[in-house]
Amino acid sequence: MRGWWQELAGLVLPVDCAGCGAARVLVCADCRGALSGAAAGLVRPSPRPEGLPEVQAAAAYEGAVRAVLLAHKERGALPLAGVLGAALAAAVLAGGTRPGPGRGEVALVPVPSARRQVRARGHDPARRIALAAAGRLRRAGVPARVAPVLGLRRAVADQAGLGARERRENLAGALAVRRGGAGLAGGARIVLVDDVVTTGATLAEAARAVRAAGLLPGSAAGPAAGPGALLRAAVVAAPADSFARAPRTAER
Repeated sequence: MRGWWQELAGLVLPVDCAGCGAARVLVCADCRGALSGAAAGLVRPSPRPEGLPEVQAAAAYEGAVRAVLLAHKERGALPLAGVLGAALAAAVLAGGTRPGPGRGEVALVPVPSARRQVRARGHDPARRIALAAAGRLRRAGVPARVAPVLGLRRAVADQAGLGARERRENLAGALAVRRGGAGLAGGARIVLVDDVVTTGATLAEAARAVRAAGLLPGSAAGPAAGPGALLRAAVVAAPADSFARAPRTAER
C-alpha cells in the first residue's frame, strides 16, 4: 500500500524537480539531459575487484544525477523510475547491445536488495529501474526482459561507510542463483544491472554467482577467457573518476 500511495501521490500532486528543485516539474529538461545517456561510458573502479565484468554507466554520480537517484531510492519517488530506466537502457546500449533481428534476447539481471531494505523503502529500486529499462529497450527494438535470477543466501552488513576491501569481504559468497534461476535467464544474453557502482564489489559478486551456476557456457575458464567473458553489466551512474575517459557533459 505504501508503494501504491507514493506512486499515486507523485503522479497527481505538484512536485519540484528531483534533481535541481525547479518548480512544478518531476525532472526538468536540464536534469533529464544529465540522465540522457549522452555521457555513457566504460567505468573501471580502482582497485578493480577480481571477476568484475565490463561495466557501462550512463552518467557520473554527482549533482542532479545523484539527487534523482537518492530521491527514487531512499525517498520513494517512484515515478522517477522512468527517467532512470531510460538512463540504464542507454548504458546497456553503450555496452554493445544493438537493436535488430537475429541478435537474441537480453535478460537484465538486477542485483537483489536485502528484504529488510525493501521493507524499509517500500520498493526494490534496482528491480524497478530494470523494469523501466527493459520497456525502453523493447521500444527501441531490443527484445529485453527482467530476469530476477539472483538472491541473497546470507545476511550482509550495510555497505555504507565500508571501503573497497571491506565491501568485498562483506559480500563474498553472499549471492546465489535462485532455484529455477537458469530457467528465468532462458538462454538470453545476461546483463547485470544496478543503480550505482562504486567499488564494483557488488557486481563482481553477482558475476561470480552467475558464473558459478553455469549460466554462461565456458564461464569456468574465468572472466578473461571463453564465452563467460561476454558477461556485461550496466548501471545508471558511477563516480566521475572511475570512467575510463572523462564523462562528457550533456548539452544544455
